Amino acid sequence: MPPPVITLLTDFGSSDHYAGAMKGVIVSICPEARLIDISHDIKPFAIPEAAYTLAQAWNCFPAGTIHLVVVDPGVGSTRRPVLAEAGGHLFVAPDNGVLTMILDQAPEYMVREIIASDYFRKPVSATFHGRDIFAPVAAHLALGVPPRSFGDRIDDPLWLGFSTPVGTPEGNWSGVALKVDRFGNIVTNFDWASFQWVRERPFYLQAESRLVQRYCSCYADAEPGEPFVIKGSGGYLEISANQGDAAKMLGVNAGQQLVIAFSSEPAERDR
Repeated sequence: MPPPVITLLTDFGSSDHYAGAMKGVIVSICPEARLIDISHDIKPFAIPEAAYTLAQAWNCFPAGTIHLVVVDPGVGSTRRPVLAEAGGHLFVAPDNGVLTMILDQAPEYMVREIIASDYFRKPVSATFHGRDIFAPVAAHLALGVPPRSFGDRIDDPLWLGFSTPVGTPEGNWSGVALKVDRFGNIVTNFDWASFQWVRERPFYLQAESRLVQRYCSCYADAEPGEPFVIKGSGGYLEISANQGDAAKMLGVNAGQQLVIAFSSEPAERDR
């Protein structure tokens, strides 16, 4: 049998001990586990960014992988720790919407509330559930403890609406910037399957007070520094700039509202 794989996705960064402590807990319980970092550089408390990042990475791993997600602004509160089974993978995370896009992608899933405190590290800190609850649960899963041992099924995991654009009465679509990557590309929640018409029809994508009205099939199709819309590798429209930082140019951060429409010029109310 190949060694169990556990991925880690957090907003802890690399300057503190948090990610390392979680890894220490895991290998103390399951020394055979292979630990792979997806990222520890999620913007602090940025649940949509974490959800998008997880959704882009999870199915690149083999079936049976355990994904440990700790972006947890509600740590110590009444929010539930959960264990999800989806797509042949396991996800250990807070019930705060960070699994929204996984539950969107998986045709079938089961979510359990983690209540079996015998598997927790003692004492449990009110500020570091990543170390004291989530990491040991992931490690025991890697040892072969079945998901049912950690708690009963729940039918109301928190689902947040950031993954789905919303139509407006004016015939436009309102969306959101899910993430700004290190190159300054703005990843939107406008999925390619629904919005690929930008290749063929005049459109505008409004970000703050700026309009982007050109689609390019690759970065080199645009002039250096020119903002444009492109199909990103994750299957969503992205706003990019050839050899430039589109997010800085447009003044856009993750979480900000975006508008896309067919017409080449926005109605006055959209400006």
